[in-house]
Amino acid sequence: MPTMMASTTACSPSLIDRLRGWLSVLLLAWATLAWSAEIEIANPQLVPGDDGYVLNADFSFDFNARLEEAVTRGVVLPFVVDFELTRPRWYWFDEKAVVRSKTYRLSYHALTRQYRLSSGGGLHQSYESLTEALRVISRVREWAVVERGAVQPGEPYVAALRMRLDLTQLPRPFQIAALGNREWSLASDWKTWPVTFTAEAK
Repeated sequence: MPTMMASTTACSPSLIDRLRGWLSVLLLAWATLAWSAEIEIANPQLVPGDDGYVLNADFSFDFNARLEEAVTRGVVLPFVVDFELTRPRWYWFDEKAVVRSKTYRLSYHALTRQYRLSSGGGLHQSYESLTEALRVISRVREWAVVERGAVQPGEPYVAALRMRLDLTQLPRPFQIAALGNREWSLASDWKTWPVTFTAEAK
């Protein structure tokens, strides 16, 4: 009588680690979506700048005690501002004319007892208090988002803006601690508004 033989294939440890990492990212994204609107957006405006259009906007949020404790213990908190400009098209999918992201990295230096805010390109500024650093994060001014010639005057567009604490950029132990924890959830809904560019930016 023939003997039935079964074969099994073991998953490599690296594959298991990658699957766990992807699962963590998906769970973090779900948690952020489930607890959105922790950040409120006010007065978003696109105004002419030197080489196109710049964005001004105000953000308000409650920086709770858990986040304050984390940053004072050396955790760098990444706040990401996302901007999109879309041109609706009735005959096809909407056109994404502009997609921009800006990251503020908030940290604390125990030796100098100062808070540090980095915004990319090697630029950083130090502040005596957490309140001062958060005030800068909450007021986006003259952020160049639309280059000259990127939009058509007279055409209707839809601008969209959001801010979020990007949990996926945290160290892995803090990502795990943030799962299912409302104190780590800090994000806004997308704020949208119609825009029509009447003339080319100066």
